[in-house]
Amino acid sequence: MTSATHYDVAIIGAGMAGLAAGIRLAHFGKKVCIFERHNAPGGLNSFYSIEGRKYDVGLHAMTNFVRAGVKGTPLTKLLRQLRIDRDEFALCEQKRSRVAFGPRGEVSLTFTNDFTIFESEVARQFPAQIDGFRRLVAVIRTYDDVSLGAQPESARSVIRRHIADPLLEDMLFCPVMYYGSATEHDMEFGQFVIMFKALFLEGFARPLDGVRVIIRVLLEKYRQAGGERRMKCGVKNIVTRDGHAATLVLDNGTEVTATHIISTVGAPETDRLLQVAGTASGPTSSDAHPTGALSYTETITVLDRQPAALGWGDDTIVFFNDSEKFTYARSETQVDTRSGVICIPNNFDFGPDLQLPEGLFRCTCLASYDQWVNLPEERYREDKARWYAAIQRSAQRFLPPLPTPDALARATIATDMFTPRTITKFTGRLGGAIYGSPQKIRDGRTAIDNLYLAGTDQGFLGIIGAMLSGISMANFHILAGGK
Repeated sequence: MTSATHYDVAIIGAGMAGLAAGIRLAHFGKKVCIFERHNAPGGLNSFYSIEGRKYDVGLHAMTNFVRAGVKGTPLTKLLRQLRIDRDEFALCEQKRSRVAFGPRGEVSLTFTNDFTIFESEVARQFPAQIDGFRRLVAVIRTYDDVSLGAQPESARSVIRRHIADPLLEDMLFCPVMYYGSATEHDMEFGQFVIMFKALFLEGFARPLDGVRVIIRVLLEKYRQAGGERRMKCGVKNIVTRDGHAATLVLDNGTEVTATHIISTVGAPETDRLLQVAGTASGPTSSDAHPTGALSYTETITVLDRQPAALGWGDDTIVFFNDSEKFTYARSETQVDTRSGVICIPNNFDFGPDLQLPEGLFRCTCLASYDQWVNLPEERYREDKARWYAAIQRSAQRFLPPLPTPDALARATIATDMFTPRTITKFTGRLGGAIYGSPQKIRDGRTAIDNLYLAGTDQGFLGIIGAMLSGISMANFHILAGGK
């Protein structure tokens, strides 16, 4: 093996955080290369094709949406730092979303990109709690959620200082947990604040053509800035000497060197790159960051008509829970259908003359990685079919009744489903843990002096959060020298 190439910065992973970090660094003249094991960029927010149809991975909605002219928000900061015109993302707002609790969603809170709607819903359903809710929102608005040195605190404990009704507490936690929490039962308050702002104080949007639009814009900005990208070229291990990352060994055996390395593949996954036998002098397995316990499965149903034809034309996203207590934890069964997320991508406001060519109905539930990962192939397919039907039955309870019992089946022209096993296979996430380790490293530092973390395990969440994570780590550790 020979070391033929040196970079100012090597970035592991061509997801949102990696692409954003690459753009930012290339803008300042750094020689940057992104190494990606798979053939498609986007990481946890990518897309794939089956029989000519393109399916988004991960993107239900892009959170943190604000309208033009609103300043000082994550979206506007991101656009400025990456030199992107907001029209390039072609974002279209949600119609409305809901949090629905009870066996058939008897208690429901509607929200839109106008926070006053959600506030009025809380006042309507929980009149005795509205003053406490408003005090909580005031705390959230003033909390510095981007501080790299913030001290962790239980979100449950903070919320209970203001909210006394356990049902409202759980209804606030359900959306923010499903859209970003790697922690069971509770969240770190800073993480809660990030997601609450992203979902409720800001809002949901997406391009008509989905995540591919976001990826295309980022790739073009990176190309224009002079960045290099190697696809189907993963990093097999990182060789360290005296606490310094000396060499990256690629999957094909080639070696490259870099002054700085940014890893966006996750903290436990980065630990593994440092622990290949005989090559590393970095942290041992006893120092490794814990693998996340939470994984998910999702069904995707393609329809021959718009969902509005089935009576499903209003809801963009529905967060549901059928039980007295909302349980957000490692599933004890293959899939936990008691709670989940329904996404109907057709129900964004694309404008009067635009719509998706086919209907889409997506349902996400918690799932057990251990009960999926080692199944024989035939049993795996059988269990997917069984749980696909169970997830759909559960989700339909929280949507308007169909015109006829077989209306959904008659409208269905294609289906797909991913499991925790799929997540690990195509993203490398250990345990199928999309949201990574419960232990976040806000400053991105590792035990290796020139190796930094960005992305999910740095602690910023969502698509916008991932990009801001890449930007902030590039700014802090490389452009500003860690000051």
